[in-house]
Amino acid sequence: MNSRKPLDALAIGLMLTLCVIWGLQQVAVKLAAPFMGAVMQIGVRSLAAACLVRGLIWWRGDRIDLRDGTFLPGIAAGVLFALEFLSVALGLQYTTASHMSVFLYTAPIFTVLGLHRSIAGERLGRLQWAGALAAFAGIALAFSNGFAAHSRNWADMLLGDALGVLGGIFWAATTVLIRRSSLSEAPPATTLLYQLSSCGVILTGIAILNGQAGSAVLNPVVWGSLLFQSVIVAFMSFLIWFWMLRRYLASRLAVFSFLTPLFGVGFGVLLLHDPLDVRFAAGAALVMAGVVMVNMRK
Repeated sequence: MNSRKPLDALAIGLMLTLCVIWGLQQVAVKLAAPFMGAVMQIGVRSLAAACLVRGLIWWRGDRIDLRDGTFLPGIAAGVLFALEFLSVALGLQYTTASHMSVFLYTAPIFTVLGLHRSIAGERLGRLQWAGALAAFAGIALAFSNGFAAHSRNWADMLLGDALGVLGGIFWAATTVLIRRSSLSEAPPATTLLYQLSSCGVILTGIAILNGQAGSAVLNPVVWGSLLFQSVIVAFMSFLIWFWMLRRYLASRLAVFSFLTPLFGVGFGVLLLHDPLDVRFAAGAALVMAGVVMVNMRK
């Protein structure tokens, strides 16, 4: 399949579900971080999800052919994937889950820039560009009051926020690599297996070297977080995401993911008692308007 199409009702419904799941992701990591380091969490969840994906491939009777041209781009995508989540894990040590959600989800901007000129079907018109800018402005507005009022050390906060942006750049680079390589036509499970395996090995190794493995406390919070992250986030949601990348325009999907940090803040209000104000509501309206503009067909 060489052509991708704009989002239809199925894609919109799936993206809304994914945004809710991904919005919970940073909260789950942050909740369990006092008992298991974030790098260790993401490494373990990636290895567990890789086993689930490998089991799915075996159950379906499929084979992984390392000579089909996907091996090198698959390893490269896995390294980028690991760098993205390493940035997230390190950043969460210095900034809040809400901040991380905002800056990580600058990825759609970098994805649009990376695909706009390289793939004709991904090019955005003026209306779509205006929608992307509106969505980005909405996120900035929704979180501006929280940034101004936060009392934590600003040097640490800026470091964590910068790592969030770096994670967004690595995420966008992964999406662009998948679209511009043989992975664009590979089975989603194969692409996901490359990424999860590489990420799991790299991050678990880093966690062991810095002592996070020995200090982990396996209590119900950690088990619940790992179960959610492994099965729901890293296995099911990522598999659906890669399936959608093969069928829909990546830049439209990426900009739609602007909704994720809004869900993240909503869960932060419910679970972490984060404050909610008028700026957040106004920002949410801008984000929705931007999503509609980006997905309007010419």
